[in-house]
This record gives sequence, structure tokens and C-alpha cells, in this order.
Amino acid sequence: MAEEEKYKKQGMQESETLVRILGQDIPGSRMIYPGLTRVKGVSWVISNIVCKKLKIDKRKRIDELSKDDLAKIENFLKNLDAPDFVKNSRTDLENGETKHLLSIDLDMKKEFDIKRMKQIKSYKGVRHTFKLPVRGQRTRSNFRKSGIAVGVKRPKQGKKS
Repeated sequence: MAEEEKYKKQGMQESETLVRILGQDIPGSRMIYPGLTRVKGVSWVISNIVCKKLKIDKRKRIDELSKDDLAKIENFLKNLDAPDFVKNSRTDLENGETKHLLSIDLDMKKEFDIKRMKQIKSYKGVRHTFKLPVRGQRTRSNFRKSGIAVGVKRPKQGKKS
């Protein structure tokens, strides 16, 4: 107790424990339900499914979990037992199966999808190529930071005599 008061008086904070789940550091002071959403590919819905299926209290803090619980969570997320509409990679083009991707795999899949769209020259691929908005946004007054002005002609600089 005396040491804690000493740290508080000096303005130092106690070092917070970090728990590593699927390559993502999560502060131990967070509750499980919002803490799992820090992992890329885990939404609030999936976090809720993990808590319900593994029968873990949502309000429990992450640093209170045992190593067995953390291993169960990682294993469950790798082999997600959830309805297909919750998963993020439905009907894959290569093999037609539905799976759920996490962290690096999700980034790689997104990158390969964009490359494929550019290669087949689909509408979305062309928009990605020119760094324009892909999802139908208007371009009259926004999206000018990329250097490509849409609908605006710049005045030509003439020679001054």
C-alpha cells in the first residue's frame, strides 16, 4: 500500500499488463467483450459469440483470464463456429467455401482482391487504380487530396513579360 501511494504521489502509473491474443496486444484492464474487438477481424458480434459459446462473463477483465481460457479463445477464433452471415469471407472465389479471416490473413485477402479487380479491369478496379472513391460517393467537392482533380480545370500558367 505504501508503495502504491508513493507512485501516485510521484505521478507514476503502475505498469499495465498486456495480454496477447492472435498477435494483438490488448490491455489487461479492458473487459473481454470490448477487448476482443481490438483484434482485426473480430467485430462486436463475434466477440459476443465467443463469450456466449465459451461461457465467459463479458464483464470479466482480460487479465483475470487463465492461460487455458486464452488458448480456448484463440482456438475458437481460428475455427469459428458461427453462422455464415457473420463471417467475413463468404463464398471464396478459389474454392467456394465460407470462412472467417483474422489479422494478417484479412489484410492479404483484401490486397489480393483489389489486385484482381485491377487486373480484370472491373469498374471498382479502375476506380482503385485512379485513387478515386469506389462506392459511389460524389467527387465534385471531395477527394481532391490525391492530386487528381475531378471536374475542375486548373488555369494554365502563361509567361509573364
